[in-house]
Amino acid sequence: MDFDIPKIPVGPTAKSVVDWLKTHLGGLFDAISDGLSWLISATLDLLQYPHPLVVVAILVALSWWFQRSWKICLLVLVGFLFILNQNYWKATTESLVLLLYACIFCMAIGVPVGIAAAHRPRLYAALSPVLDLMQTLPTFVYLIPAVVFFGLGMVPGLLATVVFVLPAPIRLTYLGVSSTPTALTEAATAFGATPRQKLLKVELPWALPQIMVGLNQTIMLSLSMVVIAAMVGANGLGIPVVRALQQGNTALGFESGFIIVVVAVVLDRMLRVRQK
Repeated sequence: MDFDIPKIPVGPTAKSVVDWLKTHLGGLFDAISDGLSWLISATLDLLQYPHPLVVVAILVALSWWFQRSWKICLLVLVGFLFILNQNYWKATTESLVLLLYACIFCMAIGVPVGIAAAHRPRLYAALSPVLDLMQTLPTFVYLIPAVVFFGLGMVPGLLATVVFVLPAPIRLTYLGVSSTPTALTEAATAFGATPRQKLLKVELPWALPQIMVGLNQTIMLSLSMVVIAAMVGANGLGIPVVRALQQGNTALGFESGFIIVVVAVVLDRMLRVRQK
């Protein structure tokens, strides 16, 4: 049923903003794209140039350093050997690079913003609807301006992933810092601690488990974006999934999907916070 009420120009307004940004900030977007492309390529070379077993050995050593558990190290070893057996090593390294930089950018932005929001309730109240919008807006919508600004490839996939995932570390950091017991902060104040000392020696240690959960959620949500990022040319494990969907190839779909599950389980166990 049609109404004669004038339509609010949501779409045309968004298009005008995107066109203006592309016209006036095109050089900046090109510089960002070139810089991120160089970082991604250099990191891929570090992962793909050595023999895969060398990289697997390093990842197992990191697992031992993080967890001090031979069971988790064995799980990591078996998981990556299975990936090698299925001939998905190259695609896995490409997805790991996307995950790596998504985590770096999300945690570098999310943790400071979450800390600031925990100390400024009005800031968090203003951020909440923005974070809700970032998490509920269909992820395909992020890809449109990302492609317009940065073209096809890994860069738009990475930036769309960052926008989608960023609310998780912000909210979990906020939750961890704001839940610091008042008795602890009052005791620190009584002993003459400055606000910086209270943050570094009381609030952040208390919030560390929540921050690590934020990192874990960042990894899991980034993995969920692998397939969507593949639709704009981002290499990795999403490519065979998209190909299987286009071809109706059940075998390829289950095979590549199971590899994504293996990567998710391995990374989750590697970076899970140990219970003391």
